[in-house]
Amino acid sequence: MSQELALRAAGLTDIGRRPTNEDVVLVRSDLGLYAVADGAGGHRSGEIASALAARSIENYFGATIKKTHEQPEFDRFGIPSGARRLSAAILKANRDVIEIARSTPAHKGMGTTVVAACFSPRSGLMHVGHAGDSRCYRLRGGHLELLTQDHSLLTDVLEQRPDLDDTVLERLPKSIVTRALGLDPKLRISLRSHRVVAGDRYLLCSDGLSGPVPANAIASALGAAAPPDATADALVTLAKTSTGNDNIAALVIECTGGPTGDSVPPPPLSRDADARADPELLILGIEELDSLDSSSASDDLLHALEGLMVKKP
Repeated sequence: MSQELALRAAGLTDIGRRPTNEDVVLVRSDLGLYAVADGAGGHRSGEIASALAARSIENYFGATIKKTHEQPEFDRFGIPSGARRLSAAILKANRDVIEIARSTPAHKGMGTTVVAACFSPRSGLMHVGHAGDSRCYRLRGGHLELLTQDHSLLTDVLEQRPDLDDTVLERLPKSIVTRALGLDPKLRISLRSHRVVAGDRYLLCSDGLSGPVPANAIASALGAAAPPDATADALVTLAKTSTGNDNIAALVIECTGGPTGDSVPPPPLSRDADARADPELLILGIEELDSLDSSSASDDLLHALEGLMVKKP
């Protein structure tokens, strides 16, 4: 049995043991929009990048409300309109951060990770997009699940060379992200959509929380019978009392009303689009495969890291 989607949320940041706080939380329940941004860059540029990214995403959602109401929930390709809107908002924020970084010498090289979630009441879907290592967790029925995958050097290396010895992996720097707003005009956003179920609890956080606080402690805090503001405060306290030194951001979203089922309704496909579907599988760049030698992209990455990996941590 379904009921109207109802959410309550709260978030906060803490400076931790850093001289400045470069983490930002965005809570706009009226827009169904929530985000955490974790800035980086010298001369206070990190806090500017994260604040600018959050403001840009918020402004985009505010400016597209009317258009959203006029659009169907799914486009003619079966893609949720809310997911496309969230991706467009993050990419707009990326362009804004790049523009300020390029036009202001003091902010050159600034960037920010981001994880953002928006909720679509009509479909009962939650869309999450991210770039970097800020995360989104979901607690459902006592089970904690990580809904995002870090865009980090370690993740990239493991995707290409899962057979590497742990002693090699240990020498890789743990704080390098491979995607972030402000670094690349052609930024790729990782985006997923999930069915919301009554009782769900979501956590958006920076690595200042997910790094030092183990998953079982996060699950316990999210599962406690406390409102979102008290839960966010408890999570920040856990991070502060750990060995972490970073800024901390926690944003807790609770679904107090919504569908009780777990299935996602199949999106309607355009009849015209389906008729044009080609049964052949097209692999982009297949014509170049014969010219490749045994030195693949994974080997190139390892060659670039060769000097680093021979050094002691």
